[in-house]
Amino acid sequence: GGEMIESSLIIPAGIEPHEFDPTINQIQTISSAEVLVYNGLGIENWLTKIDPPHKIDASNGLNASYSDRRNMTLDPHVWLDPMLAKKQVENIRNGLISIDPSNKDTYSSNAKSFLTELDNLDKAIREQLESCKKKDFISFHNSFSYFAKRYGLTQHSISDSGAETEVTPGRLAEVINVAKNLGINVIYTEELMDPRYAQVIAEEIPNSRVLVLSAIEGLTKSEQISGIGYIDKMHEDIKNLSMGLECSQ
Repeated sequence: GGEMIESSLIIPAGIEPHEFDPTINQIQTISSAEVLVYNGLGIENWLTKIDPPHKIDASNGLNASYSDRRNMTLDPHVWLDPMLAKKQVENIRNGLISIDPSNKDTYSSNAKSFLTELDNLDKAIREQLESCKKKDFISFHNSFSYFAKRYGLTQHSISDSGAETEVTPGRLAEVINVAKNLGINVIYTEELMDPRYAQVIAEEIPNSRVLVLSAIEGLTKSEQISGIGYIDKMHEDIKNLSMGLECSQ
């Protein structure tokens, strides 16, 4: 959107989006906006409560997979795959053009620049991961399914049925066994999640440590103020993931 739009975030800094439910005041604020851009694929289960003039579903047309086949829950984390993120950029671009056709050239130009950044990110990820000794990693919840499929990795998760679900002792024991069997000594947590689950697992693995693998579901206030964005967070993830996969630096 660039200078053509005035944007703001619905979900406050530090709030886990899977658990977010807007207040009455937030619903009124959202409904007063000209357009709502949302991820889709079920992560915003509150959409029926609001009615802004325009909505843009960033995941429209994407071939989504299921994160929990027992409940047939779609996996919404398509943005963690840069190639699927490109489709989201195109959906947002097309949505803005349909709402504000007089500024089509600006939206198209801005989108083109960011699509190039995403291509460069994809190239950087492939170059970094080609030297890795391992392919398996343990994330907090199964948010990296699309990413893992794109880059030939295998994801194991601490929470097997969603970010908001309490992890049972039995599940922790299962993950500890997975880590031991696969020789995994880096356990990943997320900024918006309780790190104690990852720490409990790491305590049972010799010479292990806990690092952050961000699902990029939100930024801290300091990150927002300093201008840190998606590309920066993805590079942070690749750096930390490379440590767990034992990649050449």
